Amino acid sequence: MKIIAFGGSNSQHSINKHLATYAASLFDNATVEVLDLNNFAMPLFSVDLEKEIGQHELAKAFLQKIENADLLVVSLAENNGNYSAAFKNLFDWSSRIMKEIFQQKPMLLLATSPGPRGGASVLEIANNALPRFGAQIKATFSLPAFNANFDLEENKISNAELDKELKDIIKSSF
Repeated sequence: MKIIAFGGSNSQHSINKHLATYAASLFDNATVEVLDLNNFAMPLFSVDLEKEIGQHELAKAFLQKIENADLLVVSLAENNGNYSAAFKNLFDWSSRIMKEIFQQKPMLLLATSPGPRGGASVLEIANNALPRFGAQIKATFSLPAFNANFDLEENKISNAELDKELKDIIKSSF
């Protein structure tokens, strides 16, 4: 099984990329490719720019990565209660090429933040919106208070109860 995992942030130290990487590592017999949204940085989408330059090659490359996946593990950063600008821009460019960006791939949808809600707002938005763009969301998980519940040195959830919750979700949903 081929897993594509990414954090919906362009931060060099993305906590959501850490969570997505860890969650993807929990799947048995899988090959995992972790994407960095910085490798898909494009100018801010506008229909005028699209008319001028056409479909962006990086959006095409992102869609190809999705096409080659059997499963998606996506952890979205929450910026002011919504998607990060980096994820939204990639989403906008890609959706102009193919409306069903996520190509009916099964998805584990995650979010985390330093705060106690763990990205709950963006998780709710994405859980409602992404299926209209071809995401087959099989399960969701929110990790609250990232800094208190994730060990960056070990690259894993340090809170035993939350770690078990994520593992149980994966075991029962995939």
